Amino acid sequence: MPEIAEVETVRNTLKKRILHKKILDVRVFYKPIILNDEKEFKEILLNKEFIDIKRIGKWLLFETKDYYLLSHLRMEGKYFLKNKNEPIEKHEHVEFIFQDNLSMRYHDTRKFGRMKLVKKEELYDFEGIKKQGIEPISNSLTKEYLYEKLKKRNLPLKTLLLDQTIISGLGNIYADEVLFDAKIHPLKSGKDITIEECGRLKESSKKIIEEAIKMGGTTIRSYTSSLGVTGRFQQNLMVHKRENEECKICKNPIKKIKVGGRSTYYCENCQK
Repeated sequence: MPEIAEVETVRNTLKKRILHKKILDVRVFYKPIILNDEKEFKEILLNKEFIDIKRIGKWLLFETKDYYLLSHLRMEGKYFLKNKNEPIEKHEHVEFIFQDNLSMRYHDTRKFGRMKLVKKEELYDFEGIKKQGIEPISNSLTKEYLYEKLKKRNLPLKTLLLDQTIISGLGNIYADEVLFDAKIHPLKSGKDITIEECGRLKESSKKIIEEAIKMGGTTIRSYTSSLGVTGRFQQNLMVHKRENEECKICKNPIKKIKVGGRSTYYCENCQK
């Protein structure tokens, strides 16, 4: 699943290729991905151009003069850039055709991704944006903020780190890596956390995500940016997907458990 670092990589890559190009046509091959009326969706975008691409959490925001096109990649959403004359492939569900014969195609094997056009002034009325927590790389993420959000929650910290209303953009891979770096057990309850541990979580979240963005994200199984960019952060993974391998710190075997239905990797020696 693309997480904050992967979405940021897609954003930066697309910005170099599609900005300020007139949209000549929009084709929708699987309607449920579009949360607007299809005819209205096309009419609003036709002959417009994207002037910027922003990001809030895992949402991409394609900006036009008056609207944002919000795009969430969910489990396996990807963008491809091709020549408009290339045939549409099976899992390409939405196509944007620009001048210069450039075609941007939304590819999604599971069809879970969603797009929504919203007026700029109504951005924060949209539920998916309104509920987003603070990003791990934001200076607004403080130990005090985390402590207030976590201290009354009787859920494992691994589950709470995946709650987008608390920290926006962390997913399964980076939650494992943040907990390892902070030396906190994934099953520790939010109500048992200390202010000092919240400080470690804050620092680890910022450190891990900044490094992952620098390296283009993490390429594991189904995720690549699909734009000629392959993430390299998987080379730096300390615990995720390393079941029974030696911990790089203490040499104990990495363990795998299920937390809230999610595969979770940790070192029982380093994360007591």
